[in-house]
Amino acid sequence: MNPKMIWSNLAVSDLERTTKFYTELGFKPNGKSNELTSFLIGKNDFVMHFFLKDILKTSIKGEIIDSQVSNEVIYTLSAESKDQVDDWAKEVESAGGKIISEPEEFGKGYYGFVFADPDGHKFNVFYMKGL
Repeated sequence: MNPKMIWSNLAVSDLERTTKFYTELGFKPNGKSNELTSFLIGKNDFVMHFFLKDILKTSIKGEIIDSQVSNEVIYTLSAESKDQVDDWAKEVESAGGKIISEPEEFGKGYYGFVFADPDGHKFNVFYMKGL
C-alpha cells in the first residue's frame, strides 16, 4: 500500500463552535459545508476534517466514541520554543479549549502540555530541544 495522502476525520457536535475554536488558534481554513469544517495544519498542510457526528457515523457504518471520556487518537503539535508552548496554552484557553495538563518539563529536553478542544479531542503540544 502506498497512499498518496492521509488526513483525519473527527466527529463534532457543533460546526460553528469547532470552526470558531480552530480559527482562533490560527489554523488555516480548508472549507466548510453543512456537514463539515476543515483545516490545514503544519508545514505540510495536514488535513483535519471535523464532521457532524451523525454524518461521520453514517459514513463509517459504525459507532463513534465519546471523545469527552475516551481517546480515539492524540495529535501532537510541535512548538519551536518553551515560550511558544506557553503562548499556545494561553491561546487554547482563550479560544475555549480545556487544558488537561499545564505546561511543564517532562523527560530530558521535553516541555509541553495537553489540551482538549470543545468536543474533547486531545492534543499534545511539546517543544523538544534539538527537534
